[in-house]
Amino acid sequence: MALGPALPPTTRVLLLRHAQTAAPDRFHGAESDIGLGPEGQLQALQAAGGIRGLGPVAVYCSGMRRARETAGPIASACGLEPIVIPELHERRMGPLSGASIAETRERVDLHIRRWGEGDLDASHEGGESYRELRDRVVPPFVALAGRHPGGTAVAVLHGVVIRVLITALVDGFSPADYHRIAIRYVAVNDLRVRDGRWTVAALDRDAGTLLDG
Repeated sequence: MALGPALPPTTRVLLLRHAQTAAPDRFHGAESDIGLGPEGQLQALQAAGGIRGLGPVAVYCSGMRRARETAGPIASACGLEPIVIPELHERRMGPLSGASIAETRERVDLHIRRWGEGDLDASHEGGESYRELRDRVVPPFVALAGRHPGGTAVAVLHGVVIRVLITALVDGFSPADYHRIAIRYVAVNDLRVRDGRWTVAALDRDAGTLLDG
């Protein structure tokens, strides 16, 4: 009996935010290349232990210091070298980069709420809009997944970037879901892509609680 055409393989992408920075009470946009604080360094090591058991074949990160310092221990634990994709840097925040989160969150959230209402070009002065972010980060992210058909890849990125990728790519999500996607430090979003269709297996999970495959 003749067999039908082979089904396309499913690729797994473990998408996680970098570990805690040295100044977690501040907005750090693309303009701020801050590194990890002591707590963040510990978080990166703990995440590495959990991710190692999931058998990734590649570890990617943005070129920003906080992402590289998180990806480094993860890649090392897996016997890999981190691969930098510069286009996946954090959102450009303009004059709000480095500002107190407590003092400026309302201003930032005002424009993000407008994304959920369909205004994808909304932003404060000097900040990237949803449309600009989506057009910058989706193509290189899709491309990295395409390099590992049937395998598992890790991508260490940034909070806003992660939310934009999920709401832009994954079935059942839209910009209106932006704020329901948690972005804890080093929590993993377990994504799958098959034949161009993206789905979610788990959101906001500790690496050690995920199953292999």
